[in-house]
This record gives sequence, structure tokens and C-alpha cells, in this order.
Amino acid sequence: MYANVRGSECFVQKFFTSRLRNGRNLVNNPFDSSVLLYFYFLFRVFAATWNVGGKAPHSGLNLDDFLQVHDKSDIYVLGFQEIVPLNAGNVLVIEDNGTAAKWLSLISQSLNTCPNGYKINNSMSTFETKPSAVKPIRLTSGSLFSQRTSLKAASKVFRTESRRKLKSCNCTPELEKKYCKDSCFKCQNPSTNEDDLSSDKDEGPSNATVAESIAPDVASPMKYSLVKSKQMVGIFVTVWVRKELVQYISHLRTSCISRGIMGCLGNKGCISVSLCFQQTSFCFVCSHLASGEKEGDELRRNLDVIEIIRNTQFPKICRTANYRVPEKILEHDRVIWLGDLNYRIALSSDTRKLLEANDWDTLLNKDQLKIEREAGRVFKGWKEGKIYFAPTYKYSYNSDSYSGEGVTSKSKRRTPA
Repeated sequence: MYANVRGSECFVQKFFTSRLRNGRNLVNNPFDSSVLLYFYFLFRVFAATWNVGGKAPHSGLNLDDFLQVHDKSDIYVLGFQEIVPLNAGNVLVIEDNGTAAKWLSLISQSLNTCPNGYKINNSMSTFETKPSAVKPIRLTSGSLFSQRTSLKAASKVFRTESRRKLKSCNCTPELEKKYCKDSCFKCQNPSTNEDDLSSDKDEGPSNATVAESIAPDVASPMKYSLVKSKQMVGIFVTVWVRKELVQYISHLRTSCISRGIMGCLGNKGCISVSLCFQQTSFCFVCSHLASGEKEGDELRRNLDVIEIIRNTQFPKICRTANYRVPEKILEHDRVIWLGDLNYRIALSSDTRKLLEANDWDTLLNKDQLKIEREAGRVFKGWKEGKIYFAPTYKYSYNSDSYSGEGVTSKSKRRTPA
């Protein structure tokens, strides 16, 4: 997708996105296209979503095709679902960050390929977090990171900018002169998201040891920098930006909404990331909505969307007079929603026949999301790209066969969606 981004006085023009394989990707366009443009520049955003089914990636997994690395973008936003099995241990006890750290390493390997084909590879390195320090250690098992790895500590390996340089508030001098007598007020550290705004000096003296031991010489060849990563049980979001553009990212915040068991656990829900690029605000919402293919389950998914939009609240981090940073999802200039929305096809026995005939139009007309949107019950006013591929739910692991094919028990069969 392409976007025109405003500087100090320029609104975003229209841009498009499409529902990607293994998930959905929608755009909300709240602005009137008649707004006068003073100046703009073009940049490219790549957004993708993948439900990985609770399987940790192996160290040899190549993400080049998934990330379309030969067609470079300026910003990469990747949302994963079920990066860990959604069992009671992961939902109720301790969050497993090791798998998320592995994904970060693999993403970096694909994005940060040098012209000569060399990739920054940390596949033989690992580290564990301890109360007093972060101590790097070597393993011979080939694992990317320890299962006890802190995601915050792992993320530091793939940043080219310190938290101090990645400003939480970088209001321009023009805005400061226009709206207040003094320079931008000191930003608040929200209690719900203090890791977003932490600086290097708050992270302890062991940081340099970790970066040097785990990823020597990373700073020089890296073309893309990790600016945000966030995990909630199985949902994982990561944002990467071209290195020279990181300085234009500001007001970076996250918000998590749990919509799982009893409407309060994190096995379902969303992670939303809010950021400003130049003076244009973006919100990326990665969700995993209610499952189930019984009649009426689509209403539960509708409710999840409504509650996510209603309850998502980004912390206030800038008090520049009269310059309001968005605090709600729909207040942003551009909103991109991606993830496993779990809407199904409202057919049963005819679905496989239509699949064999490649009759995508008939299948799409029975798609619950399309039906609910057209009825105005959910995502009203949002736009979605053309659907030109087969249903992606639910393939058997590592195959192109749908789960349940050839199984005689009806309880084991799944209707493709």
C-alpha cells in the first residue's frame, strides 16, 4: 500500500490495502479528499498477518517471500496470532517471550539482507534476563533465544536508535511556536505502557554487553530498525522502519484489549499500535476475534470489534497546547486493521464443491464479514481490497490440504473459510 504523508500542514491522501492470505486487512479513511494539500511525499507501508497455529519457527525458516523483500517498503507492520499454544499455562501463568524473540530474529534476517546477500544472523545466540543484569550466553542447540528471554531485552538487539533518540514526542518548532510559549512540555510516562517511553539510561548498564555479544557489528549493515514489538499471550505485533526514517517516528504507544475467556483473558483480543510519521497519525490494530462456526458466532465477533474500538485508549504522552495526539482508534488519520478475524463462510456442504470450481465470487458472497459489513453491523465505512485467493482457514500444518479432509468423523471436519 502507498500513502502520501503530510508534513506540518498536509493531510494524507487516499491509499489502499488488501486482505492478505491467512488474515484480513482493512482501512478506515475518515478524511475528506477535498482538503487542500500544501506538500506531501510518497512512502510505502507493508502490513501482513499470519496465524501460525501455536508452532514456533525453526531457525532455517526463510521469510523473504512472506515479506516480499525484493519489493522494498518503508514501514513493515507484522501481526501474528497464536505464536504460542493457547493453553491454560500460556493464558493464565507466565507469558512465553522466547518465540516472539525468534520471530524478531527471522524478520531481521530477511529485512536486513545486504546487497551481497549477507544476512545478519543471530541464530546461534541467546540470552536470559535476570533481576540484576542481562547476561549473554552461547548455546550449541541452534536456538535463537532462550524461552526465558524478555521481549524488551530481545528488542534492543534489533534497534538502530536508542529510546532516547526515538522520541516519544518530537513536536516541530512550528507547532511549538504556534501553540505554546515554551518548548514542548515534558512527556508523561503512562503507567499502562511505560516500556514504550523508556530510555537507555533506565535499562541498566548491561545493555551494551547484550548488543555487542549477541549482535556484533549489527548497527553498520542494518537497513531496517525495530521501533516496536508487543506481545499479549498469542498475539504479537512488530513494527520495522527504514533506518533513515526512524527520526520521523514519534508518539509511539500501544494498547491491549483482552476479549478471551469471560471477555477478560488475553487468548483473544487485540494489540493496537499508534504512531506519528511526520505529522500523520497511524493506528495498526492486530486482532484475534472470537472463534466458532455455529450460527450466531459472527455476532460475537462483531461485539469484539465494537468493544475494541470503544475501549482502546492510548496514553497521553504530549501536552503541547492545542496539539492533540489521537487517543482513540478512529481519531487517527489512517487506521489499518489486520489479523485473524475468524469470520466464516455461511455455507456447509457446498463449500468444497465451490472451492474445486474456483468459484470465489459465490464463496465471497457468503462470507460473514462481507455480509455483516454490508448490513452496517460492523466495519461500516471501512474499505477492503479485492479477494482473489482461496479460503485460508484452516490448512493442515505444513500442507495445502484443509484440516479435516479425509476424516470420517464430522466433529473433526472444518468448513474452509
